[in-house]
Amino acid sequence: MARPFLFLDVDGPLIPFGAPDYPLFPPLPGPADHPLLARLDPAHGARLAALPCELVWATTWFTDANDVVAPRLGLPPLPLVDEPADSEIDGLHWKTQPLVTFAAGRPFAWADDEISAADRTWVSAHHPAAALLHRVDPRAGLTEADFTTLADWFEKLAPTS
Repeated sequence: MARPFLFLDVDGPLIPFGAPDYPLFPPLPGPADHPLLARLDPAHGARLAALPCELVWATTWFTDANDVVAPRLGLPPLPLVDEPADSEIDGLHWKTQPLVTFAAGRPFAWADDEISAADRTWVSAHHPAAALLHRVDPRAGLTEADFTTLADWFEKLAPTS
């Protein structure tokens, strides 16, 4: 059985937009001197890689996610969902349809700060497998509670021996 996907957004979940006292991490050498990159928690890379899933970028950083973000998190280059939806549906996030298409019937979790009820309803109606649409608070980014929610959900999908 193929592993489920975890579709990852960058802005919000990995680069939080929290209060000015949000912890900043030492700068790392590399391209793109983006001012918010210091908000990336390098420990998130190992935590994400330890989840029993296949990581996939779902972000407007597009290829910069692999060129700039992944190395700072210690992640290898990841697949990227960057195809726009074939048509717009009122209230639906632009990523929703492409994620379901990319998943091709495999279970998936989606960690993003812009998930809405419309996205949940549409995925429920159009995706035959399990799906967790997990909204991350963009002020805090991924927290211990978010990692626990994701890990628990993936564990429930695992076949029992």
